[in-house]
Amino acid sequence: MKILVTGSSGHLGEAMVYTLRDLGHEVIGLDVKESASTTTVGSIADRETVNQCMPGVEIVYHTATLHKPHVATHSMRDFVDTNVAGTLALLQAAEANQVGAFVFTSTTSVFGDALRPPPGTPAAWVTEAVEPIPKNIYGVTKTAAEALCQLFHRKHGLNCIILRTSRFFPEEDDDKQKREDYTGENSKTNEFLFRRVELEDIVSAHMAAAERAGELGFGRYIISATTPFLPEDLLALNTDAPFIVQKRIPVYREIYAQLGWKMFDKIDRVYINDAARKDLDWQPKYDFAYVLEQLKKGDDPRSPISKIVGSKGYHKETFEDGPYPVQ
Repeated sequence: MKILVTGSSGHLGEAMVYTLRDLGHEVIGLDVKESASTTTVGSIADRETVNQCMPGVEIVYHTATLHKPHVATHSMRDFVDTNVAGTLALLQAAEANQVGAFVFTSTTSVFGDALRPPPGTPAAWVTEAVEPIPKNIYGVTKTAAEALCQLFHRKHGLNCIILRTSRFFPEEDDDKQKREDYTGENSKTNEFLFRRVELEDIVSAHMAAAERAGELGFGRYIISATTPFLPEDLLALNTDAPFIVQKRIPVYREIYAQLGWKMFDKIDRVYINDAARKDLDWQPKYDFAYVLEQLKKGDDPRSPISKIVGSKGYHKETFEDGPYPVQ
């Protein structure tokens, strides 16, 4: 099968290319940066380049994007050109070439300010029913790109599945206080409870979306690790998170004590993946309990593909106050 992967030099794009190649597919990797996983160097906003890549393609995995770390280093126009105009060029070429499935990698960042419960109130239980309130140009342009996908499904019958992925990059946290209070491994393991997903599981979600696209036609899905929490935990999560984590997964305290780690004091949101697991028949492997089990055995909890892709960094430049400037 001939498959186009945009953003093929990025974390997810590279993982998609390697996985698809191993399965025997013919993969076109499109990215502005050269790499071993990129076959065509060019921008998704360049219609000529996109049109040259599309003939014969049966599935498009559109992972290319300017994302949150670029907000302070790129203009709003850059974001519109890449995230909106680039997505439009791909959709038009996909429709013209009768592509069977268009899988768009979006982000839970589209929810933005919808995820800010006041102190002392319940944490947010985030499903696809939550209305996005983007808080920056990244969220705005990803929301606009989602709307374009829906438009092309309605007007042209293009099968489009949108996957709103939670955190998966291995780089250090952009929150200075978190970097000071927690090691990177500690913080990321905590996040598997509510807002992180392993790279291998994102890849499998994309492949599941392509398989079900013809049947579903269109859909939006949250892609995050399966949480152990229940709705009745929400008030306590935003006031005393360690108490609820201990209640749901008692073994965590012993393992954390051995590692010298600690749980976040408060958790203000929980991403729910029920719809993706049901509609896409997606079966994520990596969750908080799985990671704990690997740590208990002294094993690296990362997936094999994560180890291969590794850390890429957000920018060529280095910044004094963190991995990237925060606005």
